[in-house]
Amino acid sequence: MMTTATIAPLATDLRTDRRRAPRAIDNVAPAFSWRLGEGTAQSAYQLRLVELDAGQAVTIWTGEIVPSDAMLDITYTGPALRSLTRYGWQVRLWDGAAEGAWSALGTFETAVLDPGFWSAHWVGGGVDERAALYLRGLADLPGSIVSARACVSALGWYRFFVNGADQTGSALVPRFTHTDHIIEYQVYDVTAALQEGANVLAMAIGDGRYRGHSGIADKREIYGDRLAGMVQLVVTFADGSTRTYTSGPDWLGGPGRILTADPKRGEAVDLRIPDADWLAADNAPARFSPVSLITPPTRTMVAEEVEPVADLRRLPAGKVWRSPAGKLLVDFGQNFAGVARVRLRQPAGTQLTLTFSEIIGRDGELDTTYLFGDMGHHPPQRDTVFCGGSEEWWQPWFTIHGFRFLEVDGWAGAADPEDFEGIVLSSLLDYAGEFECSDDRINQLVRNTRWSMIGNFVDTPTDCPTRERAGWTGDIQVFSKTAACLADVQPYLRRYLRNLALDQHKSGAIPPYIPGDASRHSGLAPRTMRQTVDSTGWGDASVMVPMVLYRHYGDREVLARQWDSMQLWVDHLAALARCSPGRGRLFPRRLGGLEHYVVDSGFHWGEWLRPGESMPKTYVKHTLRAPASVATAYLANSAKLLAEAATILGRSDDATRYAELSEKATLAWRAAFVFRDGSRIDEDRQDDYVRALAFDLLPEDQRPAALARLVELIEAAGWHLGTGFLSTALLLPVLARFGRADVAYRLLLQDTNPSWLAQIDLGATTIWESWEGFNKDGDARYSHNHYAFGAVVAWLFSGVAGIEAAEPGFRAIRFAPVIGGGLTHARAAIDTPYGRAQSAWRIVDGVVELEVLVPPGSRGEVKLGTGEIRAVGPGRSTIHWPVSDHEGSAKPLAGAIPS
Repeated sequence: MMTTATIAPLATDLRTDRRRAPRAIDNVAPAFSWRLGEGTAQSAYQLRLVELDAGQAVTIWTGEIVPSDAMLDITYTGPALRSLTRYGWQVRLWDGAAEGAWSALGTFETAVLDPGFWSAHWVGGGVDERAALYLRGLADLPGSIVSARACVSALGWYRFFVNGADQTGSALVPRFTHTDHIIEYQVYDVTAALQEGANVLAMAIGDGRYRGHSGIADKREIYGDRLAGMVQLVVTFADGSTRTYTSGPDWLGGPGRILTADPKRGEAVDLRIPDADWLAADNAPARFSPVSLITPPTRTMVAEEVEPVADLRRLPAGKVWRSPAGKLLVDFGQNFAGVARVRLRQPAGTQLTLTFSEIIGRDGELDTTYLFGDMGHHPPQRDTVFCGGSEEWWQPWFTIHGFRFLEVDGWAGAADPEDFEGIVLSSLLDYAGEFECSDDRINQLVRNTRWSMIGNFVDTPTDCPTRERAGWTGDIQVFSKTAACLADVQPYLRRYLRNLALDQHKSGAIPPYIPGDASRHSGLAPRTMRQTVDSTGWGDASVMVPMVLYRHYGDREVLARQWDSMQLWVDHLAALARCSPGRGRLFPRRLGGLEHYVVDSGFHWGEWLRPGESMPKTYVKHTLRAPASVATAYLANSAKLLAEAATILGRSDDATRYAELSEKATLAWRAAFVFRDGSRIDEDRQDDYVRALAFDLLPEDQRPAALARLVELIEAAGWHLGTGFLSTALLLPVLARFGRADVAYRLLLQDTNPSWLAQIDLGATTIWESWEGFNKDGDARYSHNHYAFGAVVAWLFSGVAGIEAAEPGFRAIRFAPVIGGGLTHARAAIDTPYGRAQSAWRIVDGVVELEVLVPPGSRGEVKLGTGEIRAVGPGRSTIHWPVSDHEGSAKPLAGAIPS
């Protein structure tokens, strides 16, 4: 009898705190994760840790052999780690008696782990409300250098230089945080940039998110009015000694060539001013003077825990022409967030004004007025350059724009497309998610969604890269599942949730965008924003986004870390419900004790921007009358999710309490808003039925009537959707789940407004904020780079391609493609914590062929249209079945075929 030998397992793709080779972590007990090699399994593991800073790998800890198939988030339990040290770790695996070799090294570097580490001063110049600040200090190194790390931060965006070498690039650091609570710092390995003897440490600092214009109110100096920088350099010498060099009163500061540097309004620069004298080791420029010591808003420093912002891509100019008014116009062919890089050849002193927009108006000129529609107008995105007289390439340091088109005023003579480049700036996320099908309009929808995500996942997730550029909670709530399908966003969204918890009010209320715009420096947020801190659907991001991270990545730790925030929010909603009767129902039914579970007080954004709706009118409507049905539905749903999180965390009493709260809120919602056995709900809008079905608010016997009414409303709208921000992501999944995938496909493939494909046909390269994008006169309105309505892409992965996590983190994967819509093939891939999962189906000669890929360490199941489920193991499997009028009604011709 032949037997197959077990392959010795080998761990691959090692990660620390779910990141590949992180450069600075301030976690004293990091978590290790790995993946299995193809065709292998794991029954036990062993870890070991080495220190790499000594010039060689020195083993400092070897763990016990642990019988387990776990390979995610294994907490380090060895000796205490040292600050600013590079470590490597390895794992050895067993599969029964088969012992694998030690893996290749996974590396990480620690940040500051000792609270008493900091000795650097925050230093700044005089009070100048506009100019960038330039700083420099000297470090005299007496011997041969083995290693050196610099911990750097600023109040404002900065660039850090060592002996003239730029260490920061386009990183736009520190990222957007509420500096009353924490200040992020970055760690740079500067060993190669230092030399024995004199060294110049220098910084340039622009307004950034600290002092620059920000938010829907376009306020300036929200967090402070004085720029400042901080450097702490730790050097280890060949003799084993260590020295620390810090910014302090011996540093000098002054102005430079950057005259203004605002993150929204743009940058002004005079290239006639020298740009190297402040970096040189000899005497400082005469314009420099001793710095002032600055007291920062907080002394709480945290390491940046995500990958940096960087030049993600460079876009060539596709077309250069003159407008009817004679302005030079440049088209980069793609709406994106970033800056323009320009080759200058003009005489010294020539002023060029660069203005950026997503739109060329009907008059052939750059349109800078469309963003606010009927809400007013803010100054445009604009850079100003005073040319230096020599040929040089220039791009700004401390601003970012959302644009496709560039207008250049002051450019004499001809221009060539080769004189311009678009620099795409975004966080370095791993965009490994893929979707492709037989309809290229759908493929363009995915591309547009990815571009909107790239444009808004910069220093923090934002709504748009043009107008307020704020971290709206509602936008990320609806989009987080799609984001996780397209890229690895776990650390990035963890950081956002940390900031949300820091900004959350003691009452549990949550600002509508994170970070908020109230601070000790600026006082209260604008009145219109202060009244929105109760809004359901927005504040519910505090509960719903952690659950997305748990389900997609198996991230139990994020639930533990965010528990207090999640609980505070749900308790806040419950308190709002007790403040009844409110303004939400004009003719409230008598509900008895259930009245206290209806959320009809406070302001709620509601189903924002349904087709044809304007922002001001919707805002006024919801101010005068709270959308109580929407708010109560979110109380029921978030309480249910919180009960689930409590169960996961072993908090049984909390699980019981919040399950009961969800049940009471659900009963109250039914009593207050459901009529005629589910065939009429609240305002009788599409979203009323979508929410009811998505959140399981109706008893089973009323769901068919609600579904039928939803389809009636869609048909009455000419087979167009009628949903806004909150329910668009839920619409197609609800239709498919309850047996109307035909209607889901009809909406997906609709090509007249309002629809996704209408935007494609009008030439969109990103997702628009409103369904229409243009008014009846053909003038653009509102943002043209807003990812919220792109949240439908999650259903392309989970529905059309049929890849879903059957267990948290895709430990088990369900493949259940919804075949229809006239598509002849579809393929999707998701980079799960265990590896690549893939589903690909095609129709050939009346037969569906489905091929699935399950990563090692996971298991899969294929759900057929008959309801039959077939188990599939790691590796590739193929199933065939005949196409039928009712998708999936026929049995497969063959079982799973592992390959």
